[in-house]
Amino acid sequence: MKYQQGQIVEQRAAIGDALVEFGGDYPDLVVLDPDVAASSRSQAFGKKYPQRFYEVGIAEQNCVGIAAGLSSLGYIPFVSAFATFLTHRSGDQIRNSIAHTRANVKLNGAYGGLPTGGAGATHACFEDLALMRVLPNMVVFDPADAVEARLLVKLALDTEGPFYLRSVRCGVPVVFDESYRVEIGKAVWLREGRDISLISTGMMTPRVMGAADVLTKQGISVTHIHMPCIKPLDREAVIKASQTGLIITVENHSVIGGLGGAVAELCSAEFPSRIKRLGFQDLFLESGDDEVLFDSYGLSEQKIINAAQDALRNHRN
Repeated sequence: MKYQQGQIVEQRAAIGDALVEFGGDYPDLVVLDPDVAASSRSQAFGKKYPQRFYEVGIAEQNCVGIAAGLSSLGYIPFVSAFATFLTHRSGDQIRNSIAHTRANVKLNGAYGGLPTGGAGATHACFEDLALMRVLPNMVVFDPADAVEARLLVKLALDTEGPFYLRSVRCGVPVVFDESYRVEIGKAVWLREGRDISLISTGMMTPRVMGAADVLTKQGISVTHIHMPCIKPLDREAVIKASQTGLIITVENHSVIGGLGGAVAELCSAEFPSRIKRLGFQDLFLESGDDEVLFDSYGLSEQKIINAAQDALRNHRN
């Protein structure tokens, strides 16, 4: 599937299409679903490869346990489930049956962060990256767009061991072209400047790109890094970015334990820098219009611009 830059595409659709696309190349790929295939778009794989698709019902724990068992037989299980139920209901199975044993299981936490299509506040998973990042042996990714989401399905299938990929429900602008490549533990440098460093991940990257354009036109020299891989974190990129003396992290996730937490931990140990973390501030999210809520939580493009201006003004003073 080819996507055009600027096109609005749902990451869940890109992941569903990628499973179908790569299904023929990976005969050991099996997809498991706890009764959310229509929402996660894994149903497309089920239609194409019905003998390799397992609908287990509303039972995330069993779904992950079955995936761990199948991996011991040489299969590559791919589990798509709502992030909040995947990481919490089946947390024990993920920890002990997958991460601890280095099982070759791929996990897609769908409906990550705030956008849930009005499914309700309990479905908004703002803590999944933190929960997955703390697990030894787990690789953790948060893609920016459909191009990166598709590539991460392929990367997960090619990577031996536990792999967590989160995805969002809403449409997101395509920012990367077909030449783009993604690597484990590598950041993507989108802009390099002297005054301030913006580090973003996931669906926040397109809006931070817009914010960086505005700040640059205002005469502010901006570094902007997209950090798709939350674990392992690109240590060299963060340290280089910290040389501006001021970092702002932006994520569709809690500021505790996600990208902001990872960057703050690294900088405190390696290269102290002033850091402002934009994300959800230790609270449960509301349910409603995505953009209204993003603005209220300080994650609209204009609020990101305002936060960068204020932080830079305080830093200079």
